[in-house]
Amino acid sequence: MRVLGISGSLRANSFNTALIRAAADLLPSGAELELFEGLGEIPPYSEEADIEPAPLAVARFRAAVDQADAVLIATPEYNGSLPGQLKNALDWGSRPRAAAAFEGKPVAVIGASPGLFGGVWAQADTRRILGIMGAKVLERELPVAQVQDRFDADGALVDEEVAQALKEILDELVPVPTPA
Repeated sequence: MRVLGISGSLRANSFNTALIRAAADLLPSGAELELFEGLGEIPPYSEEADIEPAPLAVARFRAAVDQADAVLIATPEYNGSLPGQLKNALDWGSRPRAAAAFEGKPVAVIGASPGLFGGVWAQADTRRILGIMGAKVLERELPVAQVQDRFDADGALVDEEVAQALKEILDELVPVPTPA
């Protein structure tokens, strides 16, 4: 099973990207995670630009989502919501409506923030948007507050409670098949 990881942060040393990388080590057996790297290359959504062929960065994004069995999004919180670049990518991923890449796709949303609330508003907004887009959104959240204390200097997740909560979300996103 293929899981596409999307970090809503464009920052090279983002804790949200580190959270996605930590998820790769916690996936159920037989699942693999691919980190989408190209969010910053996706142009602003415009219906006039949404023609065939789609811009290359958009085509890559749509194909990556389409080819994944599930999607894991880690979003920071900017001004009480999700970052504009992530929202922009989701707008591209919601089109064309009849064949949107996210339609029916299982998606989990998690997030990290240096603040006390762990990006709960950004996660809620992202889940709402994905639901409107037709994705099968897990109704769980993982707000990783004071994230700077949850990772070591090398970017490895060291908080066992966060790791356990992340594993539980991944187990729900990527169910392990039961033997017949």
